[in-house]
Amino acid sequence: IYPKEIEGEIDQIEGVVESAVIGVPHPDFGEGVTAVVVRKPGAALDEKAIVSALQDRLARYKQPKRIIFAEDLPRNTMGKVQKNILRQQYADLYTRM
Repeated sequence: IYPKEIEGEIDQIEGVVESAVIGVPHPDFGEGVTAVVVRKPGAALDEKAIVSALQDRLARYKQPKRIIFAEDLPRNTMGKVQKNILRQQYADLYTRM
């Protein structure tokens, strides 16, 4: 799975500013595809809306298991999204279910 492919599809959804796709430890799948999404101010997007928008765009195994909304994405001084921080932050996401 290429995160950039999934991010590109999510970023095209109306109301999305940007997204980051990460793999998070999952008890059944090894890693669960997880998307962290920044919404445009006032956008009425929820997890269900994004999942349904991706159903016809991505193969089932590429679709995120969870969508998490954030105010912004962590970046380094060069402006690159720090996915390692997101992976640490959500490492226990699927074990809390």
